[in-house]
Amino acid sequence: MNTTANTQPTAQVVSGTPLTGRIAVVTGASSGIGEATALRFAELGAKVALIARRGDRLEALQERIRANGGTALALPTDVTDREAVLAAARRIEDGLGPVDLVFANAGVQLISGITDLAVDDWDTQLNTNVVGVMNTVQAFVGSLEAAAAAGRPADLITTSSIAAVRVLEKFQVYSATKAYVTQLSRLLRTELGRKRVRVCTIEPGMVDTELPDHVTDPDASKLMADLIEQIDVLRSEDVAETVSFVASVPRHVNLTEITILPTEQII
Repeated sequence: MNTTANTQPTAQVVSGTPLTGRIAVVTGASSGIGEATALRFAELGAKVALIARRGDRLEALQERIRANGGTALALPTDVTDREAVLAAARRIEDGLGPVDLVFANAGVQLISGITDLAVDDWDTQLNTNVVGVMNTVQAFVGSLEAAAAAGRPADLITTSSIAAVRVLEKFQVYSATKAYVTQLSRLLRTELGRKRVRVCTIEPGMVDTELPDHVTDPDASKLMADLIEQIDVLRSEDVAETVSFVASVPRHVNLTEITILPTEQII
């Protein structure tokens, strides 16, 4: 493990509490980028709803945010379950208020060659990375439109990946799901941008999170392990700061598609 990437502090480019008064939803909030972004949103003044499957992790995060003086609501939810996401949306509005900031971040990465026919992994990635995003959009797009119509900032931010636009061996299904997210975000903006709802997708490169731990293919595992060992990879907090900046710029400014890479990553 490259310890340099874990010891260097993340520069905080957003200051003050520009998200005060905003109601944010973060999916995939139990670890990694989602957890770091939820913490940062709360630090910047937002009330944050936490969505993920692992309830124990969400409860711990909720307590961290509250201990720091923030407001959080933990809602253990599987984003692949449409009715569960819709129920969570109702609880958020009742408990925190109308949502105006959504970070659709939940995702999984399961890499294998297509001829391995790892169809269960295909289904898991399609259900989480594609269906989960669509369920999140369904649950919150009306609230975002209402916020924008009332003159408030409104943001839909998705997590894609550099894999959406790079050709990487054995990443076929994962890359395709992330290409869906990138293209969906572009197309959503053509409709929602006219209504003053900002849409942005974040395409990170190699981030030192637990996501690579789910990869069982030895070639893909070696590629990721080598990157983490050899270069100063991103931290979750680096991506969280970028997402927070996107949500903090003036309402008439829409940063639409951001690729964020470790400086040394060239693949």
